[in-house]
Amino acid sequence: MVDRRTFSAGAKKKGGKGGGAADAPKASSLGKEVKSTTTVGANILKDGTDPKVLEDSEYPIWLWRLLDKRPALSELRRKNIETLPYEDLKRFVKLDNRARIRENNFSKAKN
Repeated sequence: MVDRRTFSAGAKKKGGKGGGAADAPKASSLGKEVKSTTTVGANILKDGTDPKVLEDSEYPIWLWRLLDKRPALSELRRKNIETLPYEDLKRFVKLDNRARIRENNFSKAKN
């Protein structure tokens, strides 16, 4: 007895050439007002609702600094380490350690 694995046939294509109208994404049925007052799709609870958009002053200050550019290791190396603010010094140590580990791993792999 020979076992042979077979697969079911795929669905047949409908229509002729193009067929782009059926494959196009559907427009959102939500109104413009609803989109501007709620965070659509942010609900993670089964019975919950989407959270409302708050005023900028009601959000924490750190939220607005998340996308700020932080200095690179090369830029931090050019500065005097003793005069760096705590956050920049912490970032320098982290990036410098990461670079040393990467360099050591590279040299070990080479040998």
